[in-house]
Amino acid sequence: QVQLVESGVGSVQPGGSLRLSCAAFGFVFSPYIMYWYRQAPGNEREFVAIITSTGVTDYAGSVKGRFTISRDNAKNTATLQMNSLKSEDTAVYYCNARYDKNNYWGQGTQVTVSS
Repeated sequence: QVQLVESGVGSVQPGGSLRLSCAAFGFVFSPYIMYWYRQAPGNEREFVAIITSTGVTDYAGSVKGRFTISRDNAKNTATLQMNSLKSEDTAVYYCNARYDKNNYWGQGTQVTVSS
């Protein structure tokens, strides 16, 4: 069964850090492009970060320099390290895997940044 399982639900104060993980099950992970998206209440889902099968990365302007995406093909996981968090980073974060016609989504994990 194909699954993407996110972990790392957290609440943190502004300026803090959180690490989200996305574990892939049921498909061959290495060729997939991995994304992180987020959706805040009342907003559309937005792109956060991407990492290709060869490790090339890119980020939304709002998180560049603060967030780092990585992957471990041996462990079938993708990770989003989030530093210097701001209140506007509060959202449900989703991982997404794409390859050819396949497009898989995780269930989402809540990140809350609040003092």
